[in-house]
Amino acid sequence: MDSKIKVLYVDDEENNLMSFKACFRIKYDVFIAISAKVALEILEKNEDIQVVITDQRMPEITGVEFLKMMLDQHPKPMRIMLTGFANFADTVDAVNLGKIFSYLNKPWEEKILDETIQKAISKYAEEEFIRQRAQQTERAERSAEQMEFILRQELLS
Repeated sequence: MDSKIKVLYVDDEENNLMSFKACFRIKYDVFIAISAKVALEILEKNEDIQVVITDQRMPEITGVEFLKMMLDQHPKPMRIMLTGFANFADTVDAVNLGKIFSYLNKPWEEKILDETIQKAISKYAEEEFIRQRAQQTERAERSAEQMEFILRQELLS
Protein backbone atom coordinates (compact mmCIF):
# COMPACT_ATOMS: atom_id res chain seq x y z
CA MET A 1 0.00 0.00 0.00
CA ASP A 2 1.31 3.43 -0.96
CA SER A 3 1.24 5.68 2.10
CA LYS A 4 2.64 8.81 0.47
CA ILE A 5 0.77 12.02 1.11
CA LYS A 6 -1.24 13.06 -1.96
CA VAL A 7 -0.72 16.63 -3.14
CA LEU A 8 -2.47 18.33 -6.07
CA TYR A 9 -0.77 21.33 -7.71
CA VAL A 10 -2.83 23.55 -10.04
CA ASP A 11 -1.16 26.11 -12.30
CA ASP A 12 -1.75 27.27 -15.86
CA GLU A 13 1.99 27.40 -16.54
CA GLU A 14 3.36 24.02 -17.55
CA ASN A 15 6.92 24.91 -16.46
CA ASN A 16 5.67 25.50 -12.91
CA LEU A 17 3.86 22.15 -12.92
CA MET A 18 6.97 20.31 -14.09
CA SER A 19 9.17 22.11 -11.54
CA PHE A 20 6.80 21.23 -8.72
CA LYS A 21 6.64 17.60 -9.77
CA ALA A 22 10.43 17.38 -10.09
CA CYS A 23 10.94 18.86 -6.61
CA PHE A 24 8.31 16.89 -4.72
CA ARG A 25 7.57 13.62 -6.56
CA ILE A 26 9.89 11.56 -4.36
CA LYS A 27 8.43 12.81 -1.08
CA TYR A 28 4.76 13.07 -2.10
CA ASP A 29 2.33 11.43 -4.48
CA VAL A 30 2.06 14.46 -6.79
CA PHE A 31 -0.89 15.22 -9.04
CA ILE A 32 -0.69 18.18 -11.42
CA ALA A 33 -3.43 20.06 -13.25
CA ILE A 34 -3.12 22.75 -15.91
CA SER A 35 -6.59 24.13 -15.13
CA ALA A 36 -9.25 24.21 -12.44
CA LYS A 37 -11.43 21.92 -14.58
CA VAL A 38 -8.70 19.27 -14.74
CA ALA A 39 -8.06 19.70 -11.00
CA LEU A 40 -11.73 19.05 -10.17
CA GLU A 41 -11.63 15.90 -12.32
CA ILE A 42 -8.53 14.71 -10.43
CA LEU A 43 -10.25 15.39 -7.09
CA GLU A 44 -13.28 13.36 -8.21
CA LYS A 45 -11.06 10.36 -8.94
CA ASN A 46 -8.79 10.78 -5.89
CA GLU A 47 -10.92 11.50 -2.82
CA ASP A 48 -7.95 11.08 -0.48
CA ILE A 49 -5.88 14.06 -1.68
CA GLN A 50 -4.76 15.86 1.48
CA VAL A 51 -3.30 19.11 0.12
CA VAL A 52 -4.30 21.28 -2.84
CA ILE A 53 -1.97 24.05 -4.00
CA THR A 54 -3.22 26.49 -6.61
CA ASP A 55 -2.05 29.55 -8.46
CA GLN A 56 -4.29 32.59 -8.05
CA ARG A 57 -4.08 34.00 -11.58
CA MET A 58 -5.28 31.53 -14.17
CA PRO A 59 -7.08 32.24 -17.46
CA GLU A 60 -10.42 30.46 -16.96
CA ILE A 61 -11.08 31.10 -13.27
CA THR A 62 -9.00 32.45 -10.41
CA GLY A 63 -7.51 30.27 -7.73
CA VAL A 64 -10.00 31.69 -5.23
CA GLU A 65 -12.93 30.77 -7.49
CA PHE A 66 -11.50 27.27 -7.93
CA LEU A 67 -11.07 26.79 -4.17
CA LYS A 68 -14.58 28.05 -3.52
CA MET A 69 -15.95 25.52 -6.06
CA MET A 70 -13.77 22.80 -4.58
CA LEU A 71 -15.05 23.41 -1.04
CA ASP A 72 -18.57 22.30 -1.97
CA GLN A 73 -17.55 18.82 -3.10
CA HIS A 74 -14.12 18.34 -1.51
CA PRO A 75 -13.88 20.24 1.79
CA LYS A 76 -11.25 18.04 3.46
CA PRO A 77 -7.98 18.92 1.67
CA MET A 78 -5.89 21.74 3.06
CA ARG A 79 -5.71 24.61 0.59
CA ILE A 80 -2.59 26.64 -0.23
CA MET A 81 -2.67 29.67 -2.55
CA LEU A 82 0.33 30.78 -4.60
CA THR A 83 0.56 34.07 -6.42
CA GLY A 84 3.10 36.27 -8.09
CA PHE A 85 0.73 39.24 -7.96
CA ALA A 86 -0.47 39.54 -4.38
CA ASN A 87 -2.98 42.20 -3.53
CA PHE A 88 -5.06 42.77 -0.44
CA ALA A 89 -8.42 41.95 -2.05
CA ASP A 90 -7.15 38.61 -3.38
CA THR A 91 -5.73 37.75 0.03
CA VAL A 92 -9.00 38.55 1.79
CA ASP A 93 -10.99 36.53 -0.77
CA ALA A 94 -8.59 33.60 -0.47
CA VAL A 95 -9.09 33.51 3.29
CA ASN A 96 -12.82 34.20 3.38
CA LEU A 97 -14.03 32.40 0.26
CA GLY A 98 -11.34 29.81 -0.38
CA LYS A 99 -10.77 28.98 3.31
CA ILE A 100 -7.05 28.68 2.62
CA PHE A 101 -4.51 27.27 5.03
CA SER A 102 -1.65 29.39 3.69
CA TYR A 103 -0.87 32.07 1.12
CA LEU A 104 2.60 32.09 -0.48
CA ASN A 105 4.35 34.19 -3.10
CA LYS A 106 5.60 32.96 -6.45
CA PRO A 107 8.16 32.06 -7.40
CA TRP A 108 8.09 29.65 -4.48
CA GLU A 109 11.13 28.40 -2.65
CA GLU A 110 11.25 24.62 -2.32
CA LYS A 111 12.12 24.62 1.40
CA ILE A 112 9.42 27.11 2.36
CA LEU A 113 6.78 25.39 0.24
CA ASP A 114 7.74 21.99 1.67
CA GLU A 115 7.50 23.34 5.23
CA THR A 116 4.08 24.77 4.42
CA ILE A 117 2.93 21.45 2.95
CA GLN A 118 4.15 19.65 6.09
CA LYS A 119 2.20 22.07 8.31
CA ALA A 120 -0.87 21.60 6.12
CA ILE A 121 -0.54 17.82 6.44
CA SER A 122 -0.38 18.14 10.24
CA LYS A 123 -3.50 20.32 10.20
CA TYR A 124 -5.24 17.82 7.90
CA ALA A 125 -4.40 15.00 10.33
CA GLU A 126 -5.76 17.03 13.27
CA GLU A 127 -9.00 17.78 11.45
CA GLU A 128 -9.36 14.15 10.34
CA PHE A 129 -8.86 13.01 13.96
CA ILE A 130 -11.57 15.44 15.10
CA ARG A 131 -13.94 14.25 12.34
CA GLN A 132 -13.40 10.62 13.34
CA ARG A 133 -13.94 11.38 17.04
CA ALA A 134 -17.14 13.27 16.23
CA GLN A 135 -18.41 10.29 14.22
CA GLN A 136 -17.53 7.90 17.06
CA THR A 137 -19.30 10.14 19.56
CA GLU A 138 -22.37 10.31 17.33
CA ARG A 139 -22.44 6.50 16.99
CA ALA A 140 -22.04 6.08 20.75
CA GLU A 141 -24.89 8.51 21.41
CA ARG A 142 -27.18 6.66 18.97
CA SER A 143 -26.23 3.36 20.57
CA ALA A 144 -26.96 4.74 24.04
CA GLU A 145 -30.35 6.04 22.86
CA GLN A 146 -31.19 2.64 21.38
CA MET A 147 -30.13 0.89 24.58
CA GLU A 148 -32.23 3.28 26.65
CA PHE A 149 -35.23 2.59 24.41
CA ILE A 150 -34.76 -1.19 24.76
CA LEU A 151 -34.40 -0.96 28.55
CA ARG A 152 -37.54 1.19 28.82
CA GLN A 153 -39.46 -1.33 26.71
CA GLU A 154 -38.28 -4.19 28.94
CA LEU A 155 -39.22 -2.29 32.09
CA LEU A 156 -42.69 -1.57 30.73
CA SER A 157 -43.39 -5.16 29.72
